[in-house]
Amino acid sequence: MIAVVDAGLGNLRSVLRALVATGTGEEVRLVDGPEGVRDATRVVVPGQGAFGEAAAALRPDSPLGASIVDAIRAGKPYLGICLGMQVLFHSSEESPGHPGFGIFAGRVRKLPAKMRDADGRRLKIPNIGWTPIALRGTHPVLDVPSGDAWFYFVHSYHAVPDDERLIAAVCAYGEVPLTAAVARDNVVGVQFHPEKSQGAGLELLRGFVKWRA
Repeated sequence: MIAVVDAGLGNLRSVLRALVATGTGEEVRLVDGPEGVRDATRVVVPGQGAFGEAAAALRPDSPLGASIVDAIRAGKPYLGICLGMQVLFHSSEESPGHPGFGIFAGRVRKLPAKMRDADGRRLKIPNIGWTPIALRGTHPVLDVPSGDAWFYFVHSYHAVPDDERLIAAVCAYGEVPLTAAVARDNVVGVQFHPEKSQGAGLELLRGFVKWRA
């Protein structure tokens, strides 16, 4: 069973429908308690909104948050989408005093201000729209077979790991590369929304449901 964690952070049905559309033979189920996470073979944590909301809903000392941390440590494949990726880190500039899972060392930082594109136009925050990603190395989930690596982003913050080897893909924001995806062992986190990214997103999710971490 693939657990899509319902922590009240929005966009759950789109993620669930996209996972079902991969054709996986596994049941895809919304879960809102630790029992569902413990029963799962794979865990997906989507989320949109503010980091503080995610950190409060998924506190590592709460039953739900602790079950997700336990699942990660037990080696279950984990996919974090947007806030589901950010909450893997210790903290965020967006919500000081709200700790994340601390699975990865590092912080979530605000996008750089006053950045400009190649034509000199001021880049807006939040970053909203379709952006290509560039992989750093290879990964069975992130390697989209069609080569179409454009994904849909909606964010004002991005993860800055202490260990840059965690960064599995980047996207451009002006001249600054931003963390688009992180990966280590059984954990993958993406800043973009695969469930909103049409064919490329479906290919990525198909890679996740087949992944043997």
